[in-house]
Amino acid sequence: MAEIIQKDGTWVFDGDALRLTPGRDKNVSLFRKTLGELVLPLGALAGVSFEQGKKAGRLRLRLRDGADPLLHATGGRLTEPNDPYQLIVESDRYGVAEYFVDEVRNALLLDEVPADPVDAYLVPSPSLPLSVSAGDATASFDGERVRLEWNWKTEDAKAAAGTRSLALADITAVEWHPAAGLENGHLRFTVRNASTKAPPKYDPNAVELWGFKKDPLMALVAAAVQARLPHPARATADVPAARRELPAPPAASASAEDDHDALLRRLRELGELHRTGVLTEEEFTMAKQAVLKRM
Repeated sequence: MAEIIQKDGTWVFDGDALRLTPGRDKNVSLFRKTLGELVLPLGALAGVSFEQGKKAGRLRLRLRDGADPLLHATGGRLTEPNDPYQLIVESDRYGVAEYFVDEVRNALLLDEVPADPVDAYLVPSPSLPLSVSAGDATASFDGERVRLEWNWKTEDAKAAAGTRSLALADITAVEWHPAAGLENGHLRFTVRNASTKAPPKYDPNAVELWGFKKDPLMALVAAAVQARLPHPARATADVPAARRELPAPPAASASAEDDHDALLRRLRELGELHRTGVLTEEEFTMAKQAVLKRM
């Protein structure tokens, strides 16, 4: 039995599973608080480590590839504050953290848990039903259908089709990308016989995200859906080798003219978001300056 209690959260290991509970401190992210407590079976772990710092250290768990639908749906793009598999440790608890690491590592050795990828999810998905409002929509999932309800910030062409209701049986993939730099983020569903290459702003099966506080919560919807889709390892195994797609060749780098046009489009989008009240004056000024520096 090993336990470490910190402002950032509490981790408990009983020899068979780890219980990760986020803290209630104001610095704990909204994403982790909403995700809530996680129970990880020992077999889902590939390793554990502790890194000391001058003022605080950090416990990190490494999961086996394919064990967690959240990690698969987000592709490792969750930032450190939103990563449920990290715990900030105060300097006076370094000894406890090191003991915790030793206990988990010893259990992994005794149980001979391999670090190999798995072909089934071992970590439970976020609780259902689930509903998140962020970006240009509210996304809801009850285990059978995904519902996308557009708001006043939605592009007219996308909103004109009305609320989307996607049956789980028709969804073949889901992905979540955070906003980064000049690029907006998204939650996108790939729907059977309805593929589209449209940007998330116009894609009726996608939610566009602008980098605000609630954006990471859309990753919970992605994880809940991913957990109920065929595991990617099994899906790949079912496809004959001759039919598997070869890696695409590297895309040619965009020309300077294309980059300039993209930056101009981004400026227009920022201006529109500012006029409609989505961005404050300060947010608009900072974003505009970042774009102008690239021109």
